[in-house]
Amino acid sequence: MSNNALFAQKVKAATVIKGAIIDAETNEVVPFATVSFVGISVGTRSDDDGTFELASFDGTDKIKIVCIGYESQIVHVDKGKKQTVTIKLKSSTKAIDEVFVRPKKQRYKKRDNPSIDLINQVIAHRDKNRKENLDYYEYEKYEKLLFGLSNITEEFRQRRAFRKFQFIFNNLDTTKIQGKQVLPVYLKESLSDYYYRKTPKTTKDVLKANKMVGFEGYVDNQGLSDYLKYLYQDIDIYDNNIIVLTNPFLSPIASSATTFYKYFIVDTSYVGNTKCIKMFFSPYNKNDFLFQGYLYIMKDSSYAVKKVDMYVNKNINLNWVKSLRLKQEFNNIENHGWMLTHDEIDIDFGVSENSTGLYGQRAVSYSKYKINQARPDSVYAGSMKDEPMHEKPDTFWVAHRHVPLERTEEGIYATMDSVKKVPAFKHTMSLLMLLIAGYKDFGYFEVGPVNSFYSYNPIEGFRGRVGGRTTPKFSKKINFETYLAYGFKDEKAKYYLGSTYSFTQHSIYEFPVKSFRVCYQNDTKIPGQDLQFIQEDNVLLSIKRGVNDKLFYNKTIKFEYLNEFENHFSFTTSYQFNKQTPGGNLYFTDSSYSRYFNTVPYINVSELSLTLRYAPHEKFYQGKQFRIPLASEYPVLQLQYTLGSKLIGNDYNYHMFKAMISRRFYFNVLGYSDVIFEAGKQFGRVPYPLLMIHRANQTYSYQIMSYNLMNFLEFVSDQYVSLNVDHCFNGFFFNKIPLLKKLKFREVFACKILYGSVSNENNPKYHPELFKFPTEKNGTPITYTLEKEPYIEASAGISNIFKMFRVDLVKRLTYLDHQNVSSTGIRVRFKLDF
Repeated sequence: MSNNALFAQKVKAATVIKGAIIDAETNEVVPFATVSFVGISVGTRSDDDGTFELASFDGTDKIKIVCIGYESQIVHVDKGKKQTVTIKLKSSTKAIDEVFVRPKKQRYKKRDNPSIDLINQVIAHRDKNRKENLDYYEYEKYEKLLFGLSNITEEFRQRRAFRKFQFIFNNLDTTKIQGKQVLPVYLKESLSDYYYRKTPKTTKDVLKANKMVGFEGYVDNQGLSDYLKYLYQDIDIYDNNIIVLTNPFLSPIASSATTFYKYFIVDTSYVGNTKCIKMFFSPYNKNDFLFQGYLYIMKDSSYAVKKVDMYVNKNINLNWVKSLRLKQEFNNIENHGWMLTHDEIDIDFGVSENSTGLYGQRAVSYSKYKINQARPDSVYAGSMKDEPMHEKPDTFWVAHRHVPLERTEEGIYATMDSVKKVPAFKHTMSLLMLLIAGYKDFGYFEVGPVNSFYSYNPIEGFRGRVGGRTTPKFSKKINFETYLAYGFKDEKAKYYLGSTYSFTQHSIYEFPVKSFRVCYQNDTKIPGQDLQFIQEDNVLLSIKRGVNDKLFYNKTIKFEYLNEFENHFSFTTSYQFNKQTPGGNLYFTDSSYSRYFNTVPYINVSELSLTLRYAPHEKFYQGKQFRIPLASEYPVLQLQYTLGSKLIGNDYNYHMFKAMISRRFYFNVLGYSDVIFEAGKQFGRVPYPLLMIHRANQTYSYQIMSYNLMNFLEFVSDQYVSLNVDHCFNGFFFNKIPLLKKLKFREVFACKILYGSVSNENNPKYHPELFKFPTEKNGTPITYTLEKEPYIEASAGISNIFKMFRVDLVKRLTYLDHQNVSSTGIRVRFKLDF
């Protein structure tokens, strides 16, 4: 008999029961009833509308239903089949001491409700129960992050893609999700010491050991680790907002929680040896970003949370998530308060309920607490890592894991190491990297990005490009990168050659970077176009609105030193020399001549610059082309100083200062706002190419950092301030509209304000030797200053269309009399979001 036939015989059919529980006399739903298989410890509870789902491969032919205020009942079911049942419970007259019961559905009232009285006491004592009230504390943290394919069926297992990987199915796990098989494919473990000091407030997480399944050469392992940690952030039930999958959820014990949650005292229950009041909570609106579940509250004057077990409603506007459950447990440490000792979050990702998906589990154990024991200042300062922290032997992990690995987890490291050696895996990953990242890996050299191999603009015409760079297999210390491009209309070749040297033991793509780069580039640049996470000659940006016939031809040599620190402070120093020539319908003409008399063929721009950046607690993913930061509530600050001087080869003397601060703000159930504030000031007389040319966008893609209805080179300034606010309501309003809530759309709103000016010193009206501002062929101005009023544009849109797209209607509110401008426009942005 074949292995496949043996496997098919061993796979059990799951017993799946979906149903509703109602009152036998009134036919009203019965919430919070316990439903379990008789003979095994697998069970669930009905939610607040009386429905439940119970599943197990080991399910028996009987289920038992228990609910306070009702008689227990045993119901016969069909083993190994899917079925739907309706269960009617008879009420019981049995009195229960110390328990408030909600046996059947009725109108919820806050007044004279003991549940509200209790939760108000929990909220009132919230700050007293926070561990941050302690002067000092420390603990050892063991974290395990597991991912696996969920809902593995025999049909999925027999797909052609897995013919050479059948050995991986030896690790199938049937305990993670009831009634579904999970195939673990990724595991990361870490062990660290955490230190907290109240005054001055200091936290430090010292990583002692790390072990993970790696995919070197295909993905950024550290970036992947940071991204997963970003999705599975540390959760504090005592915070007002709890960030889960990048979205803010209101805590059930937040200061405003009773406005959005309903509470019901269900029972008194023991958690270990501790007697607690068990409370169920659920949202008034099941579509809002809120939890539902159970709180176990201490039956003493502390009103501390002993345990929480909560999940999200299936109707919530959360992408790609089939189920999400969070559990936390607290213990009293040295009689100083209730400290978190166990933290677990389980998420089943997928497109639909019955599809194969991705299961993720983060389990954290906290132990070896020390309370109010001061440490020397040196403990709270310095590196976040202990060296060496890598490659601990298996004996170390056996001795130091707080919880032993399960059998299926133990096999992940060896199994995935074997998978990476299979040629079919290498070919598949190479194809995925080509499609996703745009590079084809040939070992020591990779070719790409493929999306820039072809593009078009009115001046260069059809533009072809080919290039690539060396990989860490060639060298971790030194990198070479190059490309060659050609415009078939301007008949000019463009090219780039650069090299970067790393002063660390790792590559230039691994944080923290300490590197020196030198490069030479001969290429074009659209004035005012400043793209984020995408290259200017990307084929998708070839189609532009309006007039796009002005650019610079730049010949640039640049030397740059970058030094990043583990606290996410960095500085960059650079020297750049640029020979800048106007192209297309752009001229460097002084004000005393007509526009057709090109008095200056090019200018020399030689600059020294210093950039300081501080991004505390920043997480990011290092892609093939760009480092993509992950938004957080921590601000990012950046300061830049640029010196242009004739002493270093510049045609002009000037100083330029720029500052930027950005941050994400969370607003409970109302979503979040990304806010960016910028300011700049320039000193010294310069022509318009050296002024601050404001970011414009003439493509049809929505760009967060740019002004989406501003034309290239439309506005210049030598001093400016700007504010950019982009808010996502996360479906707060759409969720209350019956038709729209099924589509799970989300509302977005943005407003961008720019105010600036050009001083008389840099205005060609007062200094004829300066270049004239660009005009159309008929003499109509196309470049302006902002003296009259600020430039303002606003947009309202819908995001989460097909869970991937955002469409904005953008409205330009000022300077509508300018040449070739649009007052409104539709812009589209691609973004995968949860």
